[in-house]
Amino acid sequence: MNRRNALRALAGVISSTKLSGILACRPALARFPQEPFQPTHESLATYQVPQWFLDAKFGIWAHWGPQSAAEDGDWYARNMYIQASDQYNYHVRHYGHPSKCGFKDIIPTWKAMAFDPDHLVGLYKKAGAKYFVSMGVHHDNFDLWNSKHTRWNSVNMGPKRDVVAEFRKAAQKHGLRFGVSDHLWISYKWFAVSHMSDAKGPLAEVPYDGTEPQNADLYHSYSDPALITQKFEWNEDGISQSWKEEWFRRISDLVEQAQPDYLYSDGQLPFGELGLRMAAKLYNLSAQRNGGRTEAVYLSKRAEDCAIGTCVLDHERGVLDEISANPWQTDTCIGNWHYARGIRYKSPKFIVDMLVDVVSRNGNLMLNFPLPNSGMLDDRELRILAEITDWMNVNGKAIYATRPWKILGSGPSTEKPKTPGAKTNFNEKDRKDLSSEDIRFTVKGDTLFVFVMGLPEKEAIVPPLAATGKFAVGTIVSVELLGYPGKLVWRQDASGLTIQLPESKPCKYALAFRVRGAI
Repeated sequence: MNRRNALRALAGVISSTKLSGILACRPALARFPQEPFQPTHESLATYQVPQWFLDAKFGIWAHWGPQSAAEDGDWYARNMYIQASDQYNYHVRHYGHPSKCGFKDIIPTWKAMAFDPDHLVGLYKKAGAKYFVSMGVHHDNFDLWNSKHTRWNSVNMGPKRDVVAEFRKAAQKHGLRFGVSDHLWISYKWFAVSHMSDAKGPLAEVPYDGTEPQNADLYHSYSDPALITQKFEWNEDGISQSWKEEWFRRISDLVEQAQPDYLYSDGQLPFGELGLRMAAKLYNLSAQRNGGRTEAVYLSKRAEDCAIGTCVLDHERGVLDEISANPWQTDTCIGNWHYARGIRYKSPKFIVDMLVDVVSRNGNLMLNFPLPNSGMLDDRELRILAEITDWMNVNGKAIYATRPWKILGSGPSTEKPKTPGAKTNFNEKDRKDLSSEDIRFTVKGDTLFVFVMGLPEKEAIVPPLAATGKFAVGTIVSVELLGYPGKLVWRQDASGLTIQLPESKPCKYALAFRVRGAI
């Protein structure tokens, strides 16, 4: 063989080898089709909310972490560094001055000695939750999983357990969708107070422990923390690029390890292109696990993030005025976000009213039960959860997999004038208990569910279901009270639908009626 032919033969062998390698890779490529989402607004605008979230309606959240150790309420790790705040005063009395004993010293006191995620999630399932959300990381910069990117995590410190992984295992066992919450992005601004000092008193101008360089990976580093702390605002101003990249690495790790169906952002979709990359990552990993179908939900509190596709809008502690064309969520708590001893909790009636009200407006309710240091609900929380369980056992079929009717309801609570631009976050404090004059509707197939809020004694009147009127309802053929086995006496006339009620009611709060023929 001459030199030219030898070179040709060698080239053939090389080409054949390369081709064999390429062919060998083809089955692997076939198992991982092209990612459905790119980190662009145009690509993410095609996102559609998965069916499970539309049907779930009710989720429960565990707002829990090292800040729970003090059992003195939310934002403890920040407020303990703000002189004269209640939590600063509590901290000084019980632990010492924050120049000597800071948040880093609270972390080891978070013991979780009664933490049983299987038991907790089992209770939440009985209460009717269809998804469970574990905190992933709060503003305190402490990861609740086996983090690859920071030593400040729950496997390495505190209870020395992978909280997220254990909750995920429990959620999967009980058949609930699993989610995690991300509060990390704002930590860089939120924690700057740890670098300040008392403004007055015997330790004035003595720096707090946040200035200790050996703990900069917890408390951050700042060229001038005063520029951030003088006017704290919930935005990205003043956040360094290095921190934005740190956020992306940490939450990427969380999403990869936890494989959540749900990722809650305590704020907006942060940091421009990095935030878009995070949403695309969440959805693409979900598609890989689900045969190319994205089953994940990203929650943002910024309306423009969710205007077209991309994510679901969350209204913290708030209820919309009207039925929303797009699915949404409110997140609220029975008390404070982090556990606070002796705090007054919401009543079971308030929670049931809010759930029904939110669902009638095309929303979901995510309800937080804060865990104390021990990791087990207190007695009052258990009683509230039990009453929610009782109500959902009777009325859940009028909640799950329903959709709004043509109107959300009627009654005094719907008659207040609508104000353009009215606040829809943090408006729950303005809400009053709904009465038997307040009506809410949901629909499932050809069935209309009618909730009579409050607990009327003898009869319930539903004006929108009048035989004649602006809502153009059909002739009602049957009316049943959920949880009541007997037949009801009812009539439909020009004044509405009037239902005679049994003496013994099937539940303590909102009564749900199954009405056929109206739609």
